[in-house]
Parts: sequence; C-alpha cells; structure tokens
Amino acid sequence: MTLFQICHWLNDTRLATSIRESEVVFPVIEAVHVLAIALLAGTVAIVDLRLLGLILKRERVSLVAGRLLPLTWAGFAVMLASGALLFLAEAAKSCANPVFRLKMLLLLAAGLNPLVFHRTIYRSVAEWDQAPVVPRRARVMALLSLSLWSGIIVAGRAIAYY
Repeated sequence: MTLFQICHWLNDTRLATSIRESEVVFPVIEAVHVLAIALLAGTVAIVDLRLLGLILKRERVSLVAGRLLPLTWAGFAVMLASGALLFLAEAAKSCANPVFRLKMLLLLAAGLNPLVFHRTIYRSVAEWDQAPVVPRRARVMALLSLSLWSGIIVAGRAIAYY
C-alpha cells in the first residue's frame, strides 16, 4: 500500500468523515491546534531570544529554559494530537499538498534542532549560563529555531490556500 493509498484510506474512516463534516468539531480542533502552536512557538521564542541576548539578559539560560520546558512540552503534545486529528480529517487533500509536505519537513528540522543543541552546545551551558552574550553556535541555533518555527507557522496558514 502506498502513502497516497494510506492517506485516502485514513480520509475515508468514520472518524475522519465525522470531523470533516462537523460544523463545530473541525473548527474547535483547528483553534486548539493554533493555540497549542502559539504556546509551543512562544516558549521556544523566549528561550531563543534569551540565547540571542535580546531579552532576559540577567537570567541564566538554564533557568529560563528549565522553567519554560514544561509549557513547551504541553504545547507540543496538544499540537501533535490536534494536528493528527486535522490531518486525519483531510488526509487525502493534505497528502497531495506540497505546502503540507513542506510544513512536515520543517517540523522534522525544528524537532532535530533542539536535539542537536542539547547534545552539543548546551552540554557546556555551565560555562556560559549567565553570560548576556552566549557562544556564537548557540546564537546560530536560536536563529535557526526562530526561522524554522516561523516557516512552520507560515506554511501551516498557507496550506488552506494552496
């Protein structure tokens, strides 16, 4: 079975049809999805802006990141669940949409970015935790993160118009 066939099968399930045809359920899921992305991207942006030395310069990076991480994960979990339901409701249409595929690639890259950051640069955070200007590599990762999340949000909005 091909990916396209799987998407069509998902699209034709009873749950997908119920979500898609509801005048209330689909818009509610979409609103929850947008709010979850706002929570996720907002908390990520705060950490990234701290890494860039633009906000909270007097706060330790580890403290800012540590306090926001639970909210980031909550936003991620709700975004993932609501996004899966939105995809299910329009699986066939999404599968054929190049903007949707771009969003998925950007999401993958945005997910790999903190993994790389925490396995490399962040390991030495004790050395630069309180510095108003963090190492260049950390700033580059923060810029990449902001760019990826901005791209995800723009692509997400563009899906409906393609």
